[in-house]
Amino acid sequence: MERYSRHIILSEIGQEGQDKLNLAKVLVVGAGGLGCPVLQYLAGAGIGTIGIIDFDVVSKSNLQRQVLFGTSTLGENKAIAAKQRLEDLNDSIIINAYPEKLTHQNATSLFSEYDIIVDGTDNFETRYLINDASIITKKPLVFGGIYKFEGQISVFNYNNGPSYRCLFPNPPEAGSVPNCSEIGVLGVLPGIIGSMQANEVLKIILALGQNLSGKLLCYNALTLQSSIIKIKKSENEINKVLEKSETFQLQNQPINTCNPMSIFVSIQDIFQEENIQFIDVRETHELPKVNELDITSIPLSELENQVSKLDSDKKKVLFCQAGIRSRSAVLFLQQQNIENCFSLIEGASGINSFISQHKKN
Repeated sequence: MERYSRHIILSEIGQEGQDKLNLAKVLVVGAGGLGCPVLQYLAGAGIGTIGIIDFDVVSKSNLQRQVLFGTSTLGENKAIAAKQRLEDLNDSIIINAYPEKLTHQNATSLFSEYDIIVDGTDNFETRYLINDASIITKKPLVFGGIYKFEGQISVFNYNNGPSYRCLFPNPPEAGSVPNCSEIGVLGVLPGIIGSMQANEVLKIILALGQNLSGKLLCYNALTLQSSIIKIKKSENEINKVLEKSETFQLQNQPINTCNPMSIFVSIQDIFQEENIQFIDVRETHELPKVNELDITSIPLSELENQVSKLDSDKKKVLFCQAGIRSRSAVLFLQQQNIENCFSLIEGASGINSFISQHKKN
């Protein structure tokens, strides 16, 4: 009673509403910039069971906006670190941590255990996976997205309403849209958008007000202007997902996605190889630096004029911060008939983390 007294004295919530919150089960996919404020407020509100799925680890660059973490959790899995922090915030609820990647193989079984799904991810591949799994399991999905100074929020699949594919039927070409690690983001923005997502979750559970089903709220942090775009339901797009529901778990990639994985390599796959030229296509001022390997620096903006730096006798592995610019660089080189070029999936931070772990082992 004391913990939730500010809820209970609201006539619109009361003890009955708080009981609904305590009985609810919410799964948050991604414990990053959006997931952290969502999780913080859902735990504080008394959501009875909260699931957190995230395979990533806490890095120093996360601390600018991911408020559940601190320097003491650097290198820890985000789902586990978030669980520990939230249990200190509210020790009367159940928090399940899933330190793994969401895939077609585990999505539907995991979603089936929860009432509401929250999308706190930052890449299109996972967004479409979350949307399709939500349709198949008939779960409402609270969506949030951020870009530099702007954010978007919506509620999908609510009471047979529009889905994410009704708004964006197909994903953009892989790597064509940068995420916050490439383009940057105002630190407070995910806090604002994530809080709005938590608000939508509470409204759904409590049946209060009007949620954002069939609407996309767009917010600009610089002007404080917001607008709402109506979303029309597309039975065709939803039926496409349902028609493939029987084979959903057999898929390796989201429905209709376009992802030329042949140009990508992982640091684990090539670390032991010899005769490799590592090429950093970031700008020279960007951090973190990779000091443990022999690196050739060719910023993407200068690549066309510095092709001569490439070693024709070696496999060329290009990297940036998160794989977007390195992918563009590889595609450019392929157009120039330069072969044996690959984009490193993990980026500069991934190289350093792998080398650090390799030394420990």
